[in-house]
Amino acid sequence: MDKKKKLLQQTAGKLVTVTNPRSFVAEQFRTLRTNITFSSHDADIRTMVVTSALPSEGKSTTTINLAVVFAQEGKKVLIVDGDMRKPTVHTSFNIKNTTGLSSVLTRQSTAEKVICSSEVERLDLLTCGPIPPNPAELLSSKSMDVLIRQLKDLYDIVIFDSPPVNSVTDAQILANKCEGTIFVINSGHTEKGMALMAKEAIKSSNGRIIGAVLNNFKLTKDYSYYHYYDATQ
Repeated sequence: MDKKKKLLQQTAGKLVTVTNPRSFVAEQFRTLRTNITFSSHDADIRTMVVTSALPSEGKSTTTINLAVVFAQEGKKVLIVDGDMRKPTVHTSFNIKNTTGLSSVLTRQSTAEKVICSSEVERLDLLTCGPIPPNPAELLSSKSMDVLIRQLKDLYDIVIFDSPPVNSVTDAQILANKCEGTIFVINSGHTEKGMALMAKEAIKSSNGRIIGAVLNNFKLTKDYSYYHYYDATQ
């Protein structure tokens, strides 16, 4: 079995846009991509952060599938694992996490040395790297500002996976530094009060919410394929 087929088997549950690109779920990620593209009339949104109110709401799965559909469109895309507390991007792509974002921000390495390619064409990865004792301080540092500018010179789209908003301040910091924030809500799981609290936290950090994704939404049997669910509403 070649490396690519092995990867697809290992990540089939998360990378639906690769393993089943004609599925309804994959189509919704393409709809989300289109909505993001047209969400700004003045300038392209090239840096974005994906977050949620609480853990286990699907933000990391949303991050990697959204990145895939942008890459499938022909964009050069980078996923950055901005969750330096419980990183998962490396496990989703079955790669090592020996160096990464923390290595760059602490000046132990450079972005060029730690960014790695994925098995998806035009999609690269910047993993978390060694978990630091001070994630929020690193994310709010001038080194982070420099890195974001550098990444924008190298990629068309940069997508950050982040910790939940209501757990730590990291997502607010990233929301402030990125051009757009995508908020993931788990249908039947996320409490309204928690979602509103997270929304206000993002707004208070001057983050721009460009849409919300309703995850694990159950469709009725008579739901037509052509009645698209607008993922940014």
